[in-house]
Amino acid sequence: MQLDSKIPEGPLSEKWKKYKSTVPLVAPNNKRRIEVIVVGTGLAGAAAAATLGELGYKVKAFTFHDSPRRAHSIAAQGGINAAKNYQNDGDSVYRLFYDTIKGGDYRAREGNVYRLAEVSTQIIDQCVAQGVPFAREYGGLLENRSFGGVQVSRTFYAKGQTGQQLLIGAYQALSRQISTGAVKMYNRHEMMDLVVVDGKARGIIARNLLTGELERHSAHCVLLATGGYGNVFYLSTNAMGSNTSAAWRAVKRGALMANPCFTQIHPTCIPQSGDYQSKLTLMSESLRNDGRVWVPKNLEDAKAIREGKKTALDIKEEDRDYYLERRYPAFGNLVPRDVASRAAKVECDKGLGVSPTGLAVYLDFSSAIERYGKAEANTRGMNDATPAQIKEMGTQVVADKYGNLFEMYEKIAGENPYIFPMKIYPAVHYTMGGLWVDYNLETNVPGLFALGEANFSDHGANRLGASALMQGLADGYFVAPYTIGQFLANEIRTGEISTKLPEFEEAEKQTRERINQLMNVKGNQSVESFHRKLGKIMWDLCGMSRHAEGLKEGRQLIRALREEFYKDVFVPGEANEFNPELEKAYRVADFLELGELMMLDALERNESCGGHFREEFQTPEGEAQRDDENYTYVAAWQWDDNQPVMTKEDLVFENVKLIQRSYK
Repeated sequence: MQLDSKIPEGPLSEKWKKYKSTVPLVAPNNKRRIEVIVVGTGLAGAAAAATLGELGYKVKAFTFHDSPRRAHSIAAQGGINAAKNYQNDGDSVYRLFYDTIKGGDYRAREGNVYRLAEVSTQIIDQCVAQGVPFAREYGGLLENRSFGGVQVSRTFYAKGQTGQQLLIGAYQALSRQISTGAVKMYNRHEMMDLVVVDGKARGIIARNLLTGELERHSAHCVLLATGGYGNVFYLSTNAMGSNTSAAWRAVKRGALMANPCFTQIHPTCIPQSGDYQSKLTLMSESLRNDGRVWVPKNLEDAKAIREGKKTALDIKEEDRDYYLERRYPAFGNLVPRDVASRAAKVECDKGLGVSPTGLAVYLDFSSAIERYGKAEANTRGMNDATPAQIKEMGTQVVADKYGNLFEMYEKIAGENPYIFPMKIYPAVHYTMGGLWVDYNLETNVPGLFALGEANFSDHGANRLGASALMQGLADGYFVAPYTIGQFLANEIRTGEISTKLPEFEEAEKQTRERINQLMNVKGNQSVESFHRKLGKIMWDLCGMSRHAEGLKEGRQLIRALREEFYKDVFVPGEANEFNPELEKAYRVADFLELGELMMLDALERNESCGGHFREEFQTPEGEAQRDDENYTYVAAWQWDDNQPVMTKEDLVFENVKLIQRSYK
């Protein structure tokens, strides 16, 4: 199989401009005759459905939630990147492009990433027009803060609710199109299969989650905006309902899954406190702007903290190891997520962890509180301010910036983070792998597009913080509405797609058989128990670090678990009714296949890069060691139960030099 990325010719800065000027168009009168299915209503899906509806297409939008506003995009707290250079600190479109390529450890396409950086400036204007309440500085301009992996301030934010506020904006735009009839909304519907007719994506089989009924829906093209697959690990920062089933159904119909082993471990999560947990809670990366990460220098102090004999406040300044500042002086606490996560693991592996489990480090705001307090005192002319007054004023400044995050932490952890440092530890978060797409965001299945986290295209082997929201809105508002034209321009004479075609009948039949297979096992183990077992295998053998023997073992363990699943899983209730356990069952069934593919992908990539850290391939300093001669490619996998087949898309770098990443 040959993969064509379809990157336009010409200078990097001119590619997108030239593309928009030459892409085939669909006339307004023809758009009214074309149907588009959008699956998923997070930022990418809601933005795409709203924009396509406004352009005149007939849009059907699907979400398994009771409302589009329930999408997981609301959980992205810290901010959204854009190269507007409001801080006048040297930012530019090229610098955002370069930071993203470097942050992804040189495993992303130049053309896609530059377009993302270019479009980023439009996103902010769009969201401001929608009323998104971004923070503002004293002069009225939008405020910015820094995120990991960069040396400029380019992250726009609405306290710690950025994702929620952006989704409200997109939801408003979507609601308007629903009210006009341009978009038909299908709440509580889940995509069960992709329907391919004559080699083109022509619709989906959906399950009404309230009644259990299977439905056929046709369209001239299908857009998947269904997020990532972090929940294959069971414990992650994702909402419990987040899954990979829509994308995996597409894979089973011929779409390629690219770089599935590229999963991101987020360094700033509240540590696991017990086996009863079903998810982990993310503390926004924005906190690393002002929080300093440290552990005790002495094993005795760390042990005393774990045993409850000491607190962080008992550790003198000279006995604290601010290890990120020590190891990476140029970036300090704002190194990229993969670097910060591995560094935390190293310290905890030394026995310096500060939670009862030993798996936590401190995120301390005392220095920021003092710094902000002194600045506020100076502003007020309080030259004789007492330490208590400085602390009070500094605490208020921090509360104004991060208040809801601090409140959330205190409710979960039971400690006041204004007094005691937060305890954090890495956890599974984002996935950089996803469906293979070209420059048009089209998969190798014609007429099937993938947007946002559902595709692999923009982040390489590691995503920089605040870039997920940027990509989701870029794909939905500004990229897909252009790029689908190159496919739909040839569909204006196709006419209505009938759902009575044999391909629809066969897809519905296969879906029903798959559901009945799960219902009829009638075993003794719950779906949840299998998911937990899978998650432990994935975390232990394909998590923050991997090695060849562990990956080989992991693949065999997953295959055995999958066999056990189909022999002993118990799904209560009936298929033709509201049945959340059935929903879990077919999602876990897909995770069991994807998990095996992730193991294989990680095993085949004999290098370390970004979130993929093979213990056999590291520098003397313990950093990721790439092999650019042999692995500068996208690994695109075609699923086969016996032996998946990999096709390589070579990555070409004409504008950046491949060098070993350094944040020192």
